[in-house]
Amino acid sequence: MGVKYQKSAANFVAYLEKENNETALASCEHFFSQYEDSVSSNEVSTRIDANTSNLHKNHPKFYTITINPSQKELAHLTKHSSNLKDYVRELMKHYAASFNREIYGRKVTVDDLVYFAKIEHKRTFKRTDKAVLENRPIVAEIKQLKQEIKKIESGELTGNIARYRLKIKELEESIPYRQNGQIIVQGMEKEGIQTHVHIIMSRKDATNKHSISPGSKQIASEVFLNGKLIKVGFHRDGFVAKAELCFDTMFQYRRNYAEHYQARKTFIKDPHLYFSNIYKLSVQEKRKAFEIIRPLREKRIIPAISITKAQLALKVFKRLKKGLNHAIQSASIEL
Repeated sequence: MGVKYQKSAANFVAYLEKENNETALASCEHFFSQYEDSVSSNEVSTRIDANTSNLHKNHPKFYTITINPSQKELAHLTKHSSNLKDYVRELMKHYAASFNREIYGRKVTVDDLVYFAKIEHKRTFKRTDKAVLENRPIVAEIKQLKQEIKKIESGELTGNIARYRLKIKELEESIPYRQNGQIIVQGMEKEGIQTHVHIIMSRKDATNKHSISPGSKQIASEVFLNGKLIKVGFHRDGFVAKAELCFDTMFQYRRNYAEHYQARKTFIKDPHLYFSNIYKLSVQEKRKAFEIIRPLREKRIIPAISITKAQLALKVFKRLKKGLNHAIQSASIEL
């Protein structure tokens, strides 16, 4: 049996309206497209759902992109919402150009896309976040102990309440992840600047005749379809690199080596070369690079390393690979 995808975009669109449900009307962020500044959620669902000609139940009807600027990048922007709107519209031109696809004998352009974007300013910890996953068993044990204390107090159980409370205190002190002193649990709002963008786009082009899929595993090739030789593929790697360059160019952002997409790729392929490149930076840029990866030192993924040291312990590289990929991300593009 094939995978069954959602018949409608309505549920995802409704999910993206969650912040507006808690925000005063004047402060609401509306959906926007390449040429429209305010599109209602109903219209977004209707237009995406209507653009699904000849798609079967085992075909995705739409795709989503999440744009996650780092807090450092967001701090550089002067007007988050308007800046990111401009950025998305420029970025989607690069997105269209990343398809190895022709429509009516020409390359795909942004005018062929049916997409809508929504800016959000908050994030909450999800059940799949590392902090939530690692805190959960301890939190559950604490909850169980508190319930048992209540039963002892009511006479349902017998036991030493003082010992129970001592155990609870020990467990609370062992909690690995906190935020502002509070134990991190699912649903807790994340601190700091959390502005990000969700983009939903139809799989079909604006004429509802041609399928354009960023989910293709092929980069650039040709296949026979209905007796015709057509180009297929999506340059995902190139698109992510363009997204970074687009941000830097538009907002005159000076990106540190550790923030570069290419640097992240270098680390994955050759950690020694990655750190060698860092140590070749100027003192100021080197310091910034280690500030960027500091969260990993705080989480004990890597040891504290002085930026003046010339040697690196190779034994930390395996642990680094588990977490550094996230810490050195720049504007993250998730397809």
